[in-house]
Amino acid sequence: MEKEMNIQGSEEKIEGRNAVIEAYRSGKTIDKIYILDGCQDGPVSTIRREAKKNGTLIKFVSRERLDQMSETGKHQGVIAIAAAYKYSEMEDIFNLAKLRGEDPFVFILDNIEDPHNLGAIIRTANLSGAHGVIIPKNRAVGLTATVAKASAGALNYTPVVKVTNIASTIEALKDKGLWFACADMGGTRMYDLNLKGPIGLVIGNEGSGVSRLVREKCDMIASIPMKGDIDSLNASVAAGVLAFEVVRQRSL
Repeated sequence: MEKEMNIQGSEEKIEGRNAVIEAYRSGKTIDKIYILDGCQDGPVSTIRREAKKNGTLIKFVSRERLDQMSETGKHQGVIAIAAAYKYSEMEDIFNLAKLRGEDPFVFILDNIEDPHNLGAIIRTANLSGAHGVIIPKNRAVGLTATVAKASAGALNYTPVVKVTNIASTIEALKDKGLWFACADMGGTRMYDLNLKGPIGLVIGNEGSGVSRLVREKCDMIASIPMKGDIDSLNASVAAGVLAFEVVRQRSL
């Protein structure tokens, strides 16, 4: 049996300005920070600077919202949400593919914001035999407790890597032999594409889809044939449909 890839934990709230600053200094991974709207003093400026440097999502909210979130009653206008699980390294993905004797198969997620979608995609990645999921540091959900629950345990076995820049990561992975197909309605039918070999599936944001720069880095644009009256699928459903087309083609 393959070893567990992530260390299970629970979502951690860090409250108070000094506590958040020390969390950054200690190297803790912070996925999101809630800051009192309009607060701009010295410590908060330091926190915002650290958040920007580390790719942390910042949300400015009302005092009422912070009071509702707080477990200590001493948030001082700042609450940070630390990652519930540890992130993997890129080499973990390739090591897993090598261990299985398979061509690398990865998901790259371009700014997925809904934790239920991220959890469902991680679950799909595991069940379709993908070797890992890559997510961006900025403007996207991280490994929260909700994501862990939605993954139905798959997060324990599927490496999730957090990167600074998706477009640059695609370029780097191309140098390792991967080809990339992004999901988009205006592309070629997935059945008409060659999705065998080392492959990366790129899934875009729930509302805006794959960003222009990331789309331009992809080798193929894959569309899913649809016959209904609406023109798009939920991001996690689209990921599942494309993933199992990869499974189908690999099994031929």
